[in-house]
Amino acid sequence: MDTELSEEQLMLKDMVGRFARSEVAPGAGLRDETGDYPWDLMKSLGELNLLGMLIPEEYGGAGLDYVSYAVVIEELSRHDAALGMTVAAHNSLSKYHIYKFGGEELRRRYVVSLAEGEVMGAWALTEPSSGSDAAGLISRASLRDDRWVINGRKAFTTNGSVAGTYVIMASTDLKKGSKGISAFVVEAGAPGLGVGRRENKLGVRSSDTAGLVLEDVEVPAGNLIGEEGRGFQDCLDVLDGGRIGISAMALGLARGALEDSARYAKEREQFGKPISEFQAIQWKLADMATELDAARLLTYRAALKRQRGEKCTMESAMAKLFASEAAGRAVNSAVQIHGGYGYIKDYPVERYFRDAKICEIGEGTSEIQRMVIAKSILDFEY
Repeated sequence: MDTELSEEQLMLKDMVGRFARSEVAPGAGLRDETGDYPWDLMKSLGELNLLGMLIPEEYGGAGLDYVSYAVVIEELSRHDAALGMTVAAHNSLSKYHIYKFGGEELRRRYVVSLAEGEVMGAWALTEPSSGSDAAGLISRASLRDDRWVINGRKAFTTNGSVAGTYVIMASTDLKKGSKGISAFVVEAGAPGLGVGRRENKLGVRSSDTAGLVLEDVEVPAGNLIGEEGRGFQDCLDVLDGGRIGISAMALGLARGALEDSARYAKEREQFGKPISEFQAIQWKLADMATELDAARLLTYRAALKRQRGEKCTMESAMAKLFASEAAGRAVNSAVQIHGGYGYIKDYPVERYFRDAKICEIGEGTSEIQRMVIAKSILDFEY
C-alpha cells in the first residue's frame, strides 16, 4: 500500500494548512466560546472548492480522491475541529448520499448547489429513541398520490439549523425493519419542517447541531433517493465514507495536541531545566507521535480502498476506532503536559480536550465500531 502523498496532494495540504493557520486558527477560541456558525469561513471554503471535494467537476465539485479529502479535514481540524467536522459532514454525508444514490435529476437539482457551497447540507438519520440502533427509527413516510408525506423527529443533526438541503431517513414500511427504510431530499422551508433547539455542546461548539420536527412534510415522489426500502443499506455505505472524515478529524486533534505539547515542553522550565528533558514527558510525546502515525496509516488505507471502489467497512471502522481513541489519549496527555495551564482556556489544548470526545461518538460509537469489526472478522472465511 502506497501511503506517500503525491505532489498534488502535498500542494493541497500546504494550501489548506496555510489557510487554516491564517484564517481558521485566530478565531477558533472565540467561535468555541460563542458557538457562532462560521459562515465567513464556509464562504471562503466554497471559493476554494472544498465544499464539494468528493463530487466530480461536472456537478460543481473538485473531484478529489478520498486521501486528499482526509488531508483537508486533518489540516482544518488541526486548528479547529468544529470546522473540520462541519466540512466533513457537508462533504461526505448529505451531498454524497444524493450524488451516489440519487438519479441524474436529483444530482442536477441539489448536488451542484451543495458542492458549490451555495447551501449547506444536513443528513438526518439519528432520532431521539434510536442512536446506535439506527435501524430502529420510527419516522414514517407514506405515499399519497404523487407525493411523500413524512412525519417524525430527528436528533443530533449536524448543520441541522443552517442547512438548505436535508437528506432525511424515514420508514416506508415499519414491518420490514431496516429493509423498510428509505431516504428523501427535503428542502429547508418546506411546510411542516421545523428546526428544534440548537444543542449546547461540550465541544465542537461552532459546529451546528440541532433536532428536526417533521409534521406532514410533503415532498415530490421524485425526491426519493434510490430505491424504496434501500435507504438503510445506502446509509451504511455513506457511513463508511463518513468514518474516514471523523478519523481525519481525530488526526488533526491528535496532531495539534502533539505539536502544542512539544513546543510547550521545550519552553516550560521546572527544576532548572525544560520539562522536555524529563523522561516522563518524552515518553508521553513518543506515544502520541507513534499513535498518530498509526492512526494516519489506518485512515489512508481506508481512504485508498474507498477511492478504488472496494468495500471498506471494516477498514473505515478500524480507522475511526483507533484514531478517535488515540486522539482522546493524545489530548489527555497534552493537558497533563501543560499542567495547570492545560486546564484553562488561555491554551488551546483545553479546547482540544473537549472537542476530541465527539470522535468516539459521532458516525457510530467506539462500541459500534468494535461490533462492525468483529462482524467482519467472524463473517470472513479463513
